[in-house]
Amino acid sequence: MMFYNRFTFNLLIRLLIINLLSIVLYFLISKTELWFTITGLGIILIASILSLHFYIKQISKDIKRFIEAVKTQDNTLNFNRKATKGAFPDLYNFFNELIQINKDMQLEKDSMFQLIKTILEQIPTGVIVIKGHPQQTEKTEIVFFNQAATNLLNIPAYKYWHRLMQHIPQFAKEIADIGKGGKRFMELKIQDKMIQLSTEVIPLNLYQTDYTVISFQNIKDEIEQKEAEAWNRLIGVISHEILNSITPISSLSDTVNGMIANKQNLNNEELEDLKPAIQTIKRRSEGLLDFVKAYRLIAELPTPRLEHHTIGEILQHIKVLMQPFATERNITLKVEQATSRISVEVDLKLIEQALINLVTNSVYALENIRRPVIEINYRVDQNKLYLEVTDNGKGVEPDLLGKIFVPFFSTRKNGSGIGLTITQNIMKMHQGSLEVNSTPFEKTTFSLVFKYL
Repeated sequence: MMFYNRFTFNLLIRLLIINLLSIVLYFLISKTELWFTITGLGIILIASILSLHFYIKQISKDIKRFIEAVKTQDNTLNFNRKATKGAFPDLYNFFNELIQINKDMQLEKDSMFQLIKTILEQIPTGVIVIKGHPQQTEKTEIVFFNQAATNLLNIPAYKYWHRLMQHIPQFAKEIADIGKGGKRFMELKIQDKMIQLSTEVIPLNLYQTDYTVISFQNIKDEIEQKEAEAWNRLIGVISHEILNSITPISSLSDTVNGMIANKQNLNNEELEDLKPAIQTIKRRSEGLLDFVKAYRLIAELPTPRLEHHTIGEILQHIKVLMQPFATERNITLKVEQATSRISVEVDLKLIEQALINLVTNSVYALENIRRPVIEINYRVDQNKLYLEVTDNGKGVEPDLLGKIFVPFFSTRKNGSGIGLTITQNIMKMHQGSLEVNSTPFEKTTFSLVFKYL
């Protein structure tokens, strides 16, 4: 405001002087013949007009220089000399402050960009950012290509997308197929080595410019690690079960061998002593055989025959099947919304088996619980359908949640440990999942989760 006031004052003074000189000059020309004075005043008038012109032009020029510097982000321009010696120090100080603010903002933006770039260079996920869309092959520029992408694809950090297409056409085709965004799992052969990539494409529009962010990571090592962990847990459980059966069989076999060694005939008393040992060997052998059959049951589930069934139909069937089982144990079985017309594509027999397994688990979890209750219900949430079995039984301790789906692991003394595994496999065959949420002795819910569009 001070600049404008000062500028207006100086401009008015200059215009006033020019007007006064013009009036005086007009009077002298029309009323007198003082040509020497007239010439002098004329020169002063012309000089004043020129001074005003250059005065306005200089300020206009400085303003244009300032605006151009801001537009082009030229932070080298300064008005330090004019800020101290010019006619308008406040104006030029203001210019300097704005240029410095713009410079600081640019430095902050560059620093943030470098920070993000450094972070992206350190992560193990490959990141490629292209300007435009992967379907556009002509001169599509790659604006970012991190080191992980170079290592995973075993290629240099190309500047243009068509160069990458020429080098790894399968990868480029898969990215183009994803189109306007999404995730995909792909297998690539890079220099005679198969890699498995989990890939995601995200389209962006920033400042009216289209970008495509491509991120991918090699999940082969992670999958192998998870598989190894699963096998180790499975082998541990199987070994435990087999040893539990083999150890008494081996011990009793030694006992029986000692009893009949070096004997041609056995009396009645010795035969009676042999019977319990042989019966025990038979019982444990049958237990081991049942264990192997249970393992085959997990591995050989039938392929589901999918048909549309209403939730009401499924809930009604499970109520009829499980009501007597619950009533015998004085358990209240609540099956709500059995009239629902919402339908889902499932193999009814397999889903009934899954629900039977969950209800059976709940029944055993409710032993010695006062006022035992089992509730079977459903809900729809975020494109997912949940069939839920809830009880107020013993529940699952937090440290056991990661183990209950391991084959043959059971928290029950005589449990087989295959019910939840079979249920989980049934849900996987339906492209769904099995989830659990437990607060021991309060509320435990097992959910069959289906995709519902």
